[in-house]
Amino acid sequence: MIKGRLPVAQMSSVVAPAKQSNTMGPKEVELILVKEQNGVQFTNSTLINPAPTSPGNEERETWGKKIDFLLSVIGFAVDLANVWRFPYLCYKNGGGAFLVPYLFFMVIAGMPLFYMELALGQYNREGAAGVWKICPIFKGVGFTVIIISLYVGFYYNVIIAWALFYLFSSFTGKLPWVDCNNTWNSVNCSDLWSFNSSTLNDTHKSTPAAEYFERGVLHVHESEGINDLGLPRWQLTSCLVVVIVILYFSLWKGVKTSGKVVWITATMPYVVLTVLLLRGVTLPGAIDGIKAYLSVDFLRLCEASVWIDAATQICFSLGVGFGVLIAFSSYNKFSNNCYRDAIITSSINSLTSFFSGFVIFSFLGYMSQKHKVALDEVATDGPGLVFIIYPEAIATLPGSSVWAVIFFIMLLTLGIDSAMGGMESVITGLIDEFKFLHKHRELFTLFIVVTTFLISLFCVTNGGIYVFTLLDHFAAGTSILFGVLIEAIGIAWFYGVDRFSDDIKEMIGHRPGLYWRLCWKFVSPCFLLFMVVVSFATFNPPYYGTYVFPVWANMIGWCVAISSMTMVPIYAIYKFCVLPGTFRDKLAYAITPEKEHHLVENGEVRQFTLHHWLMV
Repeated sequence: MIKGRLPVAQMSSVVAPAKQSNTMGPKEVELILVKEQNGVQFTNSTLINPAPTSPGNEERETWGKKIDFLLSVIGFAVDLANVWRFPYLCYKNGGGAFLVPYLFFMVIAGMPLFYMELALGQYNREGAAGVWKICPIFKGVGFTVIIISLYVGFYYNVIIAWALFYLFSSFTGKLPWVDCNNTWNSVNCSDLWSFNSSTLNDTHKSTPAAEYFERGVLHVHESEGINDLGLPRWQLTSCLVVVIVILYFSLWKGVKTSGKVVWITATMPYVVLTVLLLRGVTLPGAIDGIKAYLSVDFLRLCEASVWIDAATQICFSLGVGFGVLIAFSSYNKFSNNCYRDAIITSSINSLTSFFSGFVIFSFLGYMSQKHKVALDEVATDGPGLVFIIYPEAIATLPGSSVWAVIFFIMLLTLGIDSAMGGMESVITGLIDEFKFLHKHRELFTLFIVVTTFLISLFCVTNGGIYVFTLLDHFAAGTSILFGVLIEAIGIAWFYGVDRFSDDIKEMIGHRPGLYWRLCWKFVSPCFLLFMVVVSFATFNPPYYGTYVFPVWANMIGWCVAISSMTMVPIYAIYKFCVLPGTFRDKLAYAITPEKEHHLVENGEVRQFTLHHWLMV
């Protein structure tokens, strides 16, 4: 097989005149050469899919270096949740025993879905919506994941703004959350609270660190609820502006610029985590905290909640279903080994989650011993861990300001590259769908980040934490699970696992093994269906502290969740309406890859045969 291209001057002596055309591109000529040299008759469905071209007939840009892609994927998948959620879940659900269901779901669902998205994007060379030229009726799921990524950007950038605010506040000789002698402190603030048993039961007491976050940063005490937001606070708004500017100049030129930014944002967290671990293990009580983190209680595996927590963590920690993996891999070279990339990056993500647990629990063990309370009293997850508990632990160390700066730099870099991935999913998905935007990427990127900024302003008001909580609860919960489920069904059943495997063989030289094909067709869809059902069955209304959201707020939340999911049926109905012919013809066109529509005219519809549905 001839892999290199012949100079244009020599092509005329090889290619038959009848096959030359004014509209034939270099890639098509190369494919004909392959056909003639091997003597194999290829059909249109087996030709290598040429990379989509931008206006001006220029090839799609690719990553400057392979490592740029790997760092981008790792940087997106490894985010704040790896630090503030996995360690707590591991501790809460039987310590080391939690790794059993976690690794089980990683193998049967996490890695297969991760691999599927990387291969899908790389082969079709388009964003989350454009890739569904393989089965047009499912294109709505592409818009679903794009909308979800946009929604997440509305509040995720606010977390980065909080981290930036804390970072600026750490450049001082005395950290502002050390004592109660500040203008934002209430009469309930107690320097003596410090998790001791005499005051733990006093619900009116609060720590300086807790009051700094809720009163000094959020000013939540100046709001009565989500119906009383107030104006955006200029301090957090300024931090949000800085975040948006960083995101814009990281994304405006595409992967050529974002691929360089991740060299810092994706590697810095590992440096900082290592430094913090080296410091943490030297603290008194650190070993006790790590032992509690790793303590094995296999009896907990008999509880359904442990398995549900593990499955949920797998779904969200790898970043599948946001369209980011599809967008990133679409800029790979066609022959890139996406199988190897999937194994490497998904494994690094899980190992990072596990490693961060040592860092977190070394400090929590220190806090537990210092204040002479059980670890349960200080162990928590979510923003409370990284903006209240951890800062308080850092404040007790010699040179606390230095450690605070280091810690919040880590949070900042963890957040930035994940936010970049979400934005890139939206930008690439829409630019590939609406080709005229290719010429105006800089302006379109500016439009997206400014739109995100304007919506995010609701989250930096006095009552912004209520908007943040509502979005966090509804924007990417059940809807993301639904999106991945439809995506898996569309690829494995309608497009076909056998055809998808052939596509992968064209790229990397060999078909996926039987294990991967069985996971794609049966195991992963069943897993996702189970998760969607559990998500609905175990749904709990959002709350913040003791605040209960009004009914109208929950209705808005459900509208946010449903607005993305409804894109699947809406687009399917639209597609049926615009396609020509009878109902059977419409269905045939809707489920047949666009490049094979000529086969529909000849009555050759693979999906109308039993063989298609039985193939693995």
